Amino acid sequence: MSIQAVVRVCWRPVLAVLAGVALAAAFPPIGLAFLAPLAVAAITVVAVTSRARGAIGLTVLSGLVFFLILMKWMSNIGLDAWVALGIFCGVWFWVVGLGTWAVRKLPAWPLWVAAVWVLQEALRDRIPWGGYAWGRLAFSQGNAPDVGYAALAGAPLVTFVVAVCGALVAYPVLVRWWPDAVAHRSDGRAWPIAAGVLAVTLWFAGLLVPLPTEGQTDSGPATVTVAVVQGSVPQIGFDAVPARRAVLDNHVAATLALASEVAAKAVPAPQLVIWPENSSDLDPFRATDAATAISSAADAIGVPILVGAVTVDPKNRNQVLNIGLVWQPATGPGDYYVKRHPVPFGEYLPGRQLLSRVISRFQRIPYDFTAGDAAGVLQVGPARLGDVICFEVADDAIVTDAVLGGGRALTVQTNNATFTDTGWGGSAQPEQQFAMAVLRAVEHGRTIMVAATSGVSAIIAPDGTIVDEAPMFAQDELVATIALRDSLTLADHLRGWPELLLALAGALAVGRGLLPRLRRPQAVRPLPEPDGK
Repeated sequence: MSIQAVVRVCWRPVLAVLAGVALAAAFPPIGLAFLAPLAVAAITVVAVTSRARGAIGLTVLSGLVFFLILMKWMSNIGLDAWVALGIFCGVWFWVVGLGTWAVRKLPAWPLWVAAVWVLQEALRDRIPWGGYAWGRLAFSQGNAPDVGYAALAGAPLVTFVVAVCGALVAYPVLVRWWPDAVAHRSDGRAWPIAAGVLAVTLWFAGLLVPLPTEGQTDSGPATVTVAVVQGSVPQIGFDAVPARRAVLDNHVAATLALASEVAAKAVPAPQLVIWPENSSDLDPFRATDAATAISSAADAIGVPILVGAVTVDPKNRNQVLNIGLVWQPATGPGDYYVKRHPVPFGEYLPGRQLLSRVISRFQRIPYDFTAGDAAGVLQVGPARLGDVICFEVADDAIVTDAVLGGGRALTVQTNNATFTDTGWGGSAQPEQQFAMAVLRAVEHGRTIMVAATSGVSAIIAPDGTIVDEAPMFAQDELVATIALRDSLTLADHLRGWPELLLALAGALAVGRGLLPRLRRPQAVRPLPEPDGK
């Protein structure tokens, strides 16, 4: 077989693999956000120039490569967990493959390609068991110019913009080499050039969206001084979970150290303190020593602490709750928020009886977490905070509910130690989650305080600017005066409607593209290669 024949056969699979690699590199820890639209462009070219089955198969190949690289941190749990989750997420790219192929002949097809990406994410984020939202295109854009679009219509619009830009980049390539593959204007060379210019312009136009920075006094003080405590953990990886008392002691010690610094006037006195998820895996309602330790920290600092705790469900003693608990000095525990979206196979086991017999590792998850049913809005000292816990930051509705419920700032309590190691890329999971928090700050115009056991802990301004950040694997306390806000962004007002409408548009466009072919089946000839042979 000649080299030319090998290239003709292999270029699509190779480009599909490279697209998956490029898309993964758009996310932290590499974080080259501009690679996301370029990856979409490559996937578009592969799908459009293939037959329907090839478009699906090659796009799924891109998805598998993308997710297996993106979520390498899942290998800390086990090789099987990493591969299974990567396959589950990657297979959803069949929607992109079929959808892109189906809409390629429709007028304005780059818009429909982008809507198909939104449709794929909307389905994957919900099916099954509440879905898995990791790896959305929008979550790669926390440090990119187009992140401003989040304030207009949330993460779905950012995904849409990234995908439109990618499809527009693919447009001149397809028109030049495969003019019969897509619908296009054939009355001159200006249209392909205009498509490229439009892609760049659209990506940078996100900088024009006005973003707030100042606090407001509509329903309380405009600012509050907060402290975010990162107590760190004695171990990382899967063995970080059992070290419950040591983790609690670390956060108590860090808070006592902060109290000493405040007494010495080395740092400003905070008006509230945020601890991360799992900072007390010992139930403070049942373990007297844990309650005493938390009270010692709250009494020393003299302000409320929002504690991330695991407690027994009072309605079902065989289940537990993952909560954000307000702990007052002198009086102790008060109001709390129960995590609404427990993670399947992490915090509860679908089909527990069967799976725990087949996979012994699941026996290390002895209890299922009960899901809460109310938005996470808590009064912590002078601030009314919206609280989300760990992976909930990826859930559009849960974060929006916390803002609409009255949260004047947001806090993300998280424990990423299980998925973290000290090797290259070992901080990928917390860095990827942190990028989501940056997008959420812009989306809702709210300060966000990320409190993590081992990192990344940070304070993010309402415009997405990083105010302060703690190093990974270190015990640290961040103290800053933050803005409290009441105004809602357009994204808050629109809630889930942009995603619904864009996903519906994508589904209808796919149906419109497939309908004529279903009615009049005919032999499909492969498209000619770029050299016309």
